[in-house]
Amino acid sequence: MLWSDPENEPPEELREAQNMLRRLSILMALAMVLAMIVIGVR
Repeated sequence: MLWSDPENEPPEELREAQNMLRRLSILMALAMVLAMIVIGVR
C-alpha cells in the first residue's frame, strides 16, 4: 500500500446506504421475532 493512497473511508452516499441497510435489517429481524411470537401464540 502506498502512502499516497487515500484513506479507506467510504464516500458519504455509501455510508448513508449502509446505515439504511443496517436499520432495515434490524427492522426485519424485529418483524420476524414478532411474527414468530404471533404464530406461537395461536
